[in-house]
Amino acid sequence: MRVIISIAYLLLAVPIAVSAQGTSAPAPIVFFDLASPKVEELKAFYADLFGWRSDATGQLALPITAPLPSAFRQDPSEKRIYIGVADVAKKLDEIKSRGGTIDVPRFEVPGVAVLGLFKDPAGNAMGLVEMQNGKPMVP
Repeated sequence: MRVIISIAYLLLAVPIAVSAQGTSAPAPIVFFDLASPKVEELKAFYADLFGWRSDATGQLALPITAPLPSAFRQDPSEKRIYIGVADVAKKLDEIKSRGGTIDVPRFEVPGVAVLGLFKDPAGNAMGLVEMQNGKPMVP
C-alpha cells in the first residue's frame, strides 16, 4: 500500500475571481502529495531539512509564494516542487547526508534564479531556489 503525505497546501481561502462576463480565473492548485512506502522516514527528512512538521495525519500547512510561479518546459516529463533556501549548495550537502540524491548541483540561470535539483529518499524530484531577503536571488 502506498502511503501518502498530504501536504495541506490548500488554497481554498483564495477566492476565485469572476469577471463581469462570468468567466472564472484559472483553476487553483489546492494541494500536493509526497509519497513513500516509508512515510515516517520521509516526514523526518522534510522536518529536519526544511522545518515541515506534519500533524498526526500527515497534513502540513506551508507558506507559499502567491501567485505561485510555474512553467511548462520542453524536458523529460516530471514535476518538481521548488523550495526556497538561503544557501543551495549547503542545503544540497545536507540533503545528501540525510539520504537524498543530487540530480544537479547548484547552478545559476542568469537573470532568473540560482537553483539545485535533488530527489528525496523516496525518489520524489524536488528543487531548491536560493533566496535573499525573501525573494529568489537573481544572478
